[in-house]
Amino acid sequence: MDLNPYLMFDGNCREALNFYHTVFGGELNIMTYGDLDGSCPDGMRDHVMHGTLMGGEIEFMAGDAPEGMPLGTGKINLSLSGFDEASLCSKYEALSENGTIVVPLDRQMWGDLFGAFQDKFGIDWMVNIRTS
Repeated sequence: MDLNPYLMFDGNCREALNFYHTVFGGELNIMTYGDLDGSCPDGMRDHVMHGTLMGGEIEFMAGDAPEGMPLGTGKINLSLSGFDEASLCSKYEALSENGTIVVPLDRQMWGDLFGAFQDKFGIDWMVNIRTS
């Protein structure tokens, strides 16, 4: 199981990821909203839907917030991911108890099981159970 910070930006994620890449090294991968869905709003087409910086000194994921989604102040999402479905389902259930489910844990279009919630302390979590 991994715990990766997921950093959210307001349109400047690519710039931030490129900077972090020069500082920390590793492999940088970026997928834009336009790469995922050609029908996305023109203003979001080149924004980062999902970026990763892995294999360097630190590992994390990042993206530009979808249009209309407020960022808040200093907010991050903690992302648990791995292949152990039983363990990660257990973590999802325990952490989300008395919290607010945002995305029920379910199979998503990319093939993995995914769910998101805010725990009872106001911490935002994502759980992704990998299939490959």
